[in-house]
Amino acid sequence: MIDRAFAMDFARDWIAAWNSHDLERILAHYRDDFVMSSPRIALLAGEPSGVLSGKSAIGAYWKKALAATPELRFELIETFVGADCVVLQYLGARGPAAEAFFFDEERRVARAAASYA
Repeated sequence: MIDRAFAMDFARDWIAAWNSHDLERILAHYRDDFVMSSPRIALLAGEPSGVLSGKSAIGAYWKKALAATPELRFELIETFVGADCVVLQYLGARGPAAEAFFFDEERRVARAAASYA
């Protein structure tokens, strides 16, 4: 089970990592084989399914996204706690977003899914 303290710590650290634009710091939250889904993957990475797997592929996508959006800054709006996931609602460079993070037994992100307004 995910508890509120873990969820809040994760939220603060995840937002801070993205706002630092430090790709290694961002990727430190994730397993090597994690899966990411986002409609923006189809646009920016050219993957029609909107799904990428593994730190190498997702890291390359995020590196491209960070370079394309130097003003990127996330502002946390709300943190939701589930049994095996945390959902962050935040304001990004292009408006509101929500992202679900599913964790493994070591509390590293195994799967994440981003949605945008």
